[in-house]
Amino acid sequence: MALVIPASNSSMRSDRNTYVGKRFVHVKNAYLDSMDEDILYHLDLGTKTHNLLAMFGDVKFVCVGGSPNRMKAFALFMHKELGLEEAEEDIKDICAGTDRYCMYKTGPVLTISHVMVIPSISIMLHELITLLHHARCYDVTIIRIGTSGGIGIAPGTVVITDIAVDSFFKPRFEQVILDNIVTRSTELDKELSEELFNCSKEIPNFPTLIGHTMCTYDFYEGQGRLDGALCSFSRDKKLDYLKRAYKAGVRNIEMESTVFTAMCGLCGLKAAVVCVTLLNRLDCDQINLPHDVLVEYQQRPQLLISNFIRRRLGLCD
Repeated sequence: MALVIPASNSSMRSDRNTYVGKRFVHVKNAYLDSMDEDILYHLDLGTKTHNLLAMFGDVKFVCVGGSPNRMKAFALFMHKELGLEEAEEDIKDICAGTDRYCMYKTGPVLTISHVMVIPSISIMLHELITLLHHARCYDVTIIRIGTSGGIGIAPGTVVITDIAVDSFFKPRFEQVILDNIVTRSTELDKELSEELFNCSKEIPNFPTLIGHTMCTYDFYEGQGRLDGALCSFSRDKKLDYLKRAYKAGVRNIEMESTVFTAMCGLCGLKAAVVCVTLLNRLDCDQINLPHDVLVEYQQRPQLLISNFIRRRLGLCD
């Protein structure tokens, strides 16, 4: 049996999640209110061991990405961009007690790693959203930044996702819950995508577009690569599939966007996905750019999000 759940439905939201014009982060789990203690195991945080309101109550921006090192670098970059007085060496990994994820806080910006693929980011999002709920955070914008494979576009292009689609080019995320397949919408906030795109225009030599992002469960066969340990299709079938994806509006491929957009939408979070492409999959399967070029490409989403946050905070000229 398939159940369809929309990303946002005003009739599903209770009044306690929004008051005095504030959009609070909310959870859709009545059991949380009856728990004596909520242990966020994979983040090494808890409602009795930590004062989550004091630690995170002022968070307005959450940036998530796969690589722990890249997210630490982004936190240090945001520290500099925001002109914070705190010394860089005082920026510590809040999740240092676990080896699952890393988390850094710089002013109102929370930066978290999610490693790779849907199961890993799903676990992190469950605990992150619950954390923001316990901290009574409101008006939060969450953005996934990362790398991806492009389809029909030049390497180095930054793709701002308008719709996250699955391997069938459908805007949905399918989750097996007990013995049901639950289908959730992957709708994103169009105004936020347009705002990010307008911010990109202010950065010189910064190729950016808005397009569909395809999310797969695998890096190799799931994305039509010919260089994995297994390959059950021909080169012609691979190219035919990628060309059909391009015709459907897909401009890049990664492995997290559908669950990210579905969960954020259900919990009242304005979300965006911003990924740079490292190759054109119509040309090749392997990333063979020089190291310095790759580093510069990987910094592009960070630069755009920094510009966006500074503008939101009134720090731009």
